[in-house]
Amino acid sequence: MTAEEVWIARHGETDWSAAGRHTGRTDLELNANGRAAAATLGELLAGERFELVLTSPLARARETCELAGYGDAAEAEPDLREWDYGDYEGITTAEIRRTRPGWTTFSDDFPNGETLAEVSNRLDRVITRIRQVDGRVLVFGHGHALRILAARWIDAEPALGANLVLATATLSILGWERETPAIRRWNST
Repeated sequence: MTAEEVWIARHGETDWSAAGRHTGRTDLELNANGRAAAATLGELLAGERFELVLTSPLARARETCELAGYGDAAEAEPDLREWDYGDYEGITTAEIRRTRPGWTTFSDDFPNGETLAEVSNRLDRVITRIRQVDGRVLVFGHGHALRILAARWIDAEPALGANLVLATATLSILGWERETPAIRRWNST
């Protein structure tokens, strides 16, 4: 038994995501653009049936899930929360690079935050859970975490997530090519 497909939805826009600020543990709500985009996700998902719906416990993912029409069916999954950016919470990459030239999310560290390996381990647990489901799964989460989830779904190193750009309020589909895990659709609006 294994999940047929995993539909992943990144949360809608927040004021911090619009400004490029690293938003991990800070529990922000969607802004007006994010709420409108989440409702549009609902239109794209209308009529779709899922055996399991999971959401990050953070407000921006839960609100996106609710506005997309799956709030009553969703179960909060703590392992879907975004990367803990530690001391870099709330600041942009450009600001980080003022003191650490060339710094990147997927190849450098976050002082007092999670490592890439720690985030990957959390998302591996989510994948193990998803693969127990007979049918389709819908997941609401966050940009970096979902990029790592996709990389791990296809048995790649978590750093591959650096190559998987994921905009707010988008849908992606993970699935299979015969018995091989595959990315079937990515970053769709």
